[in-house]
Amino acid sequence: MTNFPNPQSIMPQKSTLTKQITRWRHFRPSPDEDVLTIEEPLEIRVGGQSLIVVMRTPGHDFDLATGFLYTEGLIASADEIGAIAYCEDVDPENRQNVINVHLTNGQRLEKQEGWQRNFHANASCGLCGKMTIESVKQEAPPITSQMQIDQDVFYQLNDRLRSAQVLFDATGGLHGAGLFSAQGELQIIREDIGRHNAVDKVIGQALLTEQIALDQHIMMVSGRASFEIVQKALFARIPVIVAVSAASSLAVELAQESEMTLIGFMRGKGMTVYSRPDRIR
Repeated sequence: MTNFPNPQSIMPQKSTLTKQITRWRHFRPSPDEDVLTIEEPLEIRVGGQSLIVVMRTPGHDFDLATGFLYTEGLIASADEIGAIAYCEDVDPENRQNVINVHLTNGQRLEKQEGWQRNFHANASCGLCGKMTIESVKQEAPPITSQMQIDQDVFYQLNDRLRSAQVLFDATGGLHGAGLFSAQGELQIIREDIGRHNAVDKVIGQALLTEQIALDQHIMMVSGRASFEIVQKALFARIPVIVAVSAASSLAVELAQESEMTLIGFMRGKGMTVYSRPDRIR
């Protein structure tokens, strides 16, 4: 497997900035400073060809690009990535916002006629209901993991994820995604202004460090569970998804069809289990 340089070691990236604000307390305004989450576009290119532009929080960009390609079914493993680098053919001000991924089979995407159209259809959440779920099922079979997890493990996840969200503490404006072992040990934490980006960053890091397959892991997200988050976890073969908030109807349907355990409203000593409750011991 190719060893990729850490983008943060090449070009330090800021995830937050400080702005002057006016803060009101009761009836009195006063000048103050506030720490804001940085939101910038990241263009992901494959073989020099523009694939997509995502709005993200700078940091762990290589993880994000790798996870995105993997969870959208455009690569099957990290071995298909020959190199990832920031593009040198853009102006220096935007250089940290354009990534080029070189595949070991450089013609893979070009040979898939209409791949851009198919990609946009697969990436669109809820456009065609059951047709979308059927297309996902064709690409990713149901989960077969026999993992069993003690219920007390679930009741610890929220506090462990929340305590690791350093940028959220500073800004109050980022989503978090965490990858946990079956014993509830936090192994990877990523934060981003976008929920899907945080998930892609976690899966991308797991892929690049050869932790895939993840059939003995739990993924927790700080917000709600959408169809796309369940889809991404399915492609990564993660059998259990936990969300702090609710799950959408399409997310529940995909989880049920894919034999995944989907849990929502994980707060304190309570949770709502939408599918495959038999994995909870």
